[in-house]
Amino acid sequence: MTETGTASAGTTAAGTTAAGTDWRGWQESWDRQQEWYMPDREERFRVMLDMVEAAVGPEPRVLDLACGTGSITDRLLRRFPGATSTGVDLDPALLAIARGYFAGDERVSFVTADLKDPGWTALLPGGPYDAVLTATALHWLRAEPLAVLYGQLAGLVRDGGVVMNADHMTDGSTPRINAIERAHRHAGMDRAKAAGALDWADWWELAGRDPVLAEPTAERFRIYGEHAEGDTPSVDWHARKLRDAGFDEVRTVWSSPSDSLLLALK
Repeated sequence: MTETGTASAGTTAAGTTAAGTDWRGWQESWDRQQEWYMPDREERFRVMLDMVEAAVGPEPRVLDLACGTGSITDRLLRRFPGATSTGVDLDPALLAIARGYFAGDERVSFVTADLKDPGWTALLPGGPYDAVLTATALHWLRAEPLAVLYGQLAGLVRDGGVVMNADHMTDGSTPRINAIERAHRHAGMDRAKAAGALDWADWWELAGRDPVLAEPTAERFRIYGEHAEGDTPSVDWHARKLRDAGFDEVRTVWSSPSDSLLLALK
């Protein structure tokens, strides 16, 4: 793994650092926690990678935007061994897990950057990228900086390349439908929680007690607080802003009752 930014602890065995941290275990734990909120999470990843292959082929150069622990990169490289990925995030705890998990994999690099910083793209390895992929992350941005970000992404993707964003995209014109969907989804979450599933707060509490992750976790909360607050505009808003940014075609390629995956083709 090529490092940009703070390096992780030295690795002595696959997924385990000299301090004994089980990076694979943390990666899988993060996936399970996220699946508590989104039981269809793997389906959206599958469709995302289907469209990557269809649009740019099986050896893409990918920017994993707001990458977290590298969930997209993990699935990308398992499906497309010839792919490469650059993950970008600001969260020091999630990046520590990502760097530990992918240590030694030369196909992967990570960049510590704030997507609200106008100069964040200067920290990236040279472009352009075949695909920019992100999932359940950009809703922590307010609408105005998100529109600015879409304009920056247009400059990072080659002609014929794609940007795909899978996220919460709320249709404000259907409040009754939104309410019944939310009630049904939360009932399922309550059942899973009763069966032992970890929620967001539970997961971060565990991370804060880990000897290696304790300080990055504390720093993470100094940066974001309990949870970053952003916007969840509609699919139409996202599509319009992506077209305004310079993408030729934009449409939904997957959706659930609560989320959508948009593909923007340059």
